[in-house]
Amino acid sequence: MILPAELALRIVAPMVGCFAIITGWAAYVELSGVPPYILPGPDAVAATLVTDWSILGPALWLTTKTTLLALLLALVGGGGIATLLAQARWIEAIFYPVTVTLQVTPIIAIAPLILIYVPTPTIAQLICAFVVAFFPVMLNTLQGLKSAERHHLDLLRTYGASRWQTIRYLRIPSALPHFLAGLKIGGGLALVGAVVGEFSVGQAGNNAGLAFRLLEAQSRLNTPRVFATLVLLACLGAVVFAATSVLSWLALRHWHESEATSRH
Repeated sequence: MILPAELALRIVAPMVGCFAIITGWAAYVELSGVPPYILPGPDAVAATLVTDWSILGPALWLTTKTTLLALLLALVGGGGIATLLAQARWIEAIFYPVTVTLQVTPIIAIAPLILIYVPTPTIAQLICAFVVAFFPVMLNTLQGLKSAERHHLDLLRTYGASRWQTIRYLRIPSALPHFLAGLKIGGGLALVGAVVGEFSVGQAGNNAGLAFRLLEAQSRLNTPRVFATLVLLACLGAVVFAATSVLSWLALRHWHESEATSRH
């Protein structure tokens, strides 16, 4: 059970911080007299969100779909590859350098190549988002699978447990906190990958995402729409992180110290 003080710390404190930032922003714009094409005030950005929702709403939905689908594929692929690599050291020795090399290569450099071999822009954007989100999930899950208590492994072998039983009853529970940590990291990176993909191979018209709308507004010097697009991207990232954090809390709160709440 979450105590009132902890609930206030988690919900009220961030709201107070956001309110302070918006208030300071509005006060600066009002007192300095800066023109809206350089720095629009919060009221101008809110008005743009309302008036341009017919353009920004579909773009938000497209970016959201790309982010969530890429994250889902990263969870399945990252968890599966990590389980494979954890089975034997020689398997990890063969494939691990390849995965690390792909991880440290900037996605902005890979995106044009992806478009060459995958001419469909929507699929190319999805691949960009998947590549960025895949590695945190895979690496965290692999670390968790390898961190199973050695004495517990010996005990299961003593009782004749099969490889599958060892994975199911020991390695997967040991890896779950690491997997969920990778999920929280991968959620934000999936959005980053989706934005990079839209920057590199974005589509115009009804298939344009938020990143393309941001570039479009910037080229037209429509600064209020630029800020409105940034607000939507920030809100989407916050929602994804909050959802993955809640999922982690629900999965770990009863047995793992990282999410256990105080009962004093």
